[in-house]
Amino acid sequence: MGLFDVEPRKKEEAKKEAPPPPPTAKALQFTTQGETKRLMASGDSSEFEMSLKIPDDGAPHTLAIKVDTLFSATEEGSPEWFVKLYDAIGSVWENAPGADQVAEKTFDVTPGQEKSFTLKITSPTGARYGDKITVLVNASLKDNPSLNDVATLQATARQSILAVKTSIGHEKAVADSLASRAKPKPSGVFAILSPATIRGYVFVEAMNTDGLRDLVKGVRRTRGIVKGETSFGEIEHFLTPKPIVSGIVEGDIVELIAGPFKGEKARVQQIDESKEEITVELFEAMVPIPVTIRGDHVRVLEKER
Repeated sequence: MGLFDVEPRKKEEAKKEAPPPPPTAKALQFTTQGETKRLMASGDSSEFEMSLKIPDDGAPHTLAIKVDTLFSATEEGSPEWFVKLYDAIGSVWENAPGADQVAEKTFDVTPGQEKSFTLKITSPTGARYGDKITVLVNASLKDNPSLNDVATLQATARQSILAVKTSIGHEKAVADSLASRAKPKPSGVFAILSPATIRGYVFVEAMNTDGLRDLVKGVRRTRGIVKGETSFGEIEHFLTPKPIVSGIVEGDIVELIAGPFKGEKARVQQIDESKEEITVELFEAMVPIPVTIRGDHVRVLEKER
């Protein structure tokens, strides 16, 4: 028993007497607000807000910032994207024409400091669908390179929904002309929408305003392009087909325009939207028998009051 009592106590005493391990510095760490991968319309800019936490180890440091970009073009000749990294004082790095290219920017920082940066990515007006740029913002301490972090940010070119102004009553003709011009060669136009209830406008899904302006040039009955883009939510209801029984209510008087009772008049008794059918009662039938027919086989003559 005694042998088993002594050994554990010795281990505990040895453990208490051992010196504590030396403190280790906390690593650098980037924090980015919002999505790090974004879709951008051509000609637009997007800003990524970032902050970098400096280790709180009691010693001043020299921070080094380096920016690397990787551009992935979907086809040859895609224009260059512009990238700028800046802080509260000014530009840290940018690839705009005429800008001084800095391989590495250094800053004197204090322990525990949180340094903020903004990365601005600008898509050119001639961007192709799917063009992508990846930006790596590298941070490290000059006096301790093992403490480092990388923020990876990405932007991809997407299409826009643009509105073309037309002469009222010529929307369909303009849409047809644009479609015939866009089909023979790549034009950056993906779809054209001319809703029957919208007068004076045609909606075009395209990559950029400049390309669409070239396409529209010379098309009769056009009146230019509306500044800014239209959201999908604004036109979504035009793309959702209405039920064929839409607008018909119980009690309406209708005329049958198809089927064995074509030409007969009837009153709507019941509506089944899921099957797109209505049940009517014929006026001139000897016996009032309900008849179920498709919603598009009738024409409303008189609405229920």
